Amino acid sequence: MGEQHQHQEFTDCGIPTYDSRNLVIRDDIMAKAKELAGLIGTSEEVRQFQKAEQMIQQHERIQQLISTIKKKQKEVVAFESFQNKAMVDKIEQEIAELQDELDGIPLVTEFQQSQSDINYLLQLVISVIRDTVSEKVNVEAGSEPATTSGYGE
Repeated sequence: MGEQHQHQEFTDCGIPTYDSRNLVIRDDIMAKAKELAGLIGTSEEVRQFQKAEQMIQQHERIQQLISTIKKKQKEVVAFESFQNKAMVDKIEQEIAELQDELDGIPLVTEFQQSQSDINYLLQLVISVIRDTVSEKVNVEAGSEPATTSGYGE
């Protein structure tokens, strides 16, 4: 009686359902996912991002601004713990001004755009996979395609 067994649950139609955390992904699917990730890693969007990132790391003023902003953010936390609202407001204003200067540097804008491009590319790939799987599931389930108009054609 001390042993516990975990059983898979069955839906009404006899199809087993599993806790998704225990789902084992097939090796071939994982291999293709890694292959796709590798292809994305060689894309122009990723190359632009890496180039911009390297230039930012070598840009002295940008690095100074980032360092100063981080330092001031820690100061804000310290003054908040002392409940010193006047100093918090003053430092937050200084951070905003530094952030404006940082955002005004064209290289930073290029870097942010390259991040946005990569996110767009990833969302596009996910959408294509999701839509393609959805179409396949609908076809295999034998569902009728939705008609475009509600009345006789």
